Amino acid sequence: MSRPHTFTPPPCAHARQLRTSRGDFAVLDASPPGAVRATALLLPGYTGSKEDFMALLEPLSAAGYRIVAVDGRGQYETEGADRQESYAQGELALDVLAQAAALEAGGEGAVHLLGHSLGGQIARAAVLLDASPFRSLTLMSSGPAEVVEAQQLKVKVLSDALATLSMAEVWEAMRALDPPEEAATDGEALRRRWLRHRPAQLIATGRQLVTEPDRVAELAAVRLPVHVLSGERDDTWPVPLLDDMARRLGAHRTRIAGAEHSPNTDRPEQTATAIAAFWDGL
Repeated sequence: MSRPHTFTPPPCAHARQLRTSRGDFAVLDASPPGAVRATALLLPGYTGSKEDFMALLEPLSAAGYRIVAVDGRGQYETEGADRQESYAQGELALDVLAQAAALEAGGEGAVHLLGHSLGGQIARAAVLLDASPFRSLTLMSSGPAEVVEAQQLKVKVLSDALATLSMAEVWEAMRALDPPEEAATDGEALRRRWLRHRPAQLIATGRQLVTEPDRVAELAAVRLPVHVLSGERDDTWPVPLLDDMARRLGAHRTRIAGAEHSPNTDRPEQTATAIAAFWDGL
């Protein structure tokens, strides 16, 4: 999981509820100091939340962009049902379209869409349903199809545990397996976030990660500007696979030096610079 360095928003941002036709979603909403060049909607990954983008809010808003980072249905501070059917990828994609429509209704116009990991695949599904609300799509550490075999095994183990244990018990088991340096950086805020995730959401979206088909050709046919961004190493989708996906899409490609699967928390300044440069170029 991404490990944000803080759960406290910077001065440019505030936490609020985004009201949509499909319910309310918890967001962090960051505004630039001057005129808004465009608005961006940011979707977190598996086990993550809007706070995974915390370190990007200040530099991206300083570049002139309004940034809206969202907790998806059943993630952290957004409510969700206990039925796995509620988290089918098509349902989550419709949520994204409703979020974009709510932002458009506020006078923002078409939005830049960015998804990290699982969020990238949900973002892709939304674009394939209807690309018209979006100016661009950024796939951050998000590959063309299912995750690698080692990650598939991890997702299966987690899903099996979620089916029989409480969220608190699963958290303690996960922490016991962490390397000492990671366990030392967790903090109580990460535990509180984990406990508020809906198990049904984690099981359903975990299944998506291990069964996702390759839809790159479908996305390429949409002709929306695409940015494929990743760290220089990735244990979920190998970097050469991401390179090939970018080639197939005719996409802008960025590798963030010194970053792994979460460049948004590993190297936020460099990541924000790359994201803003892509948006500026459009």
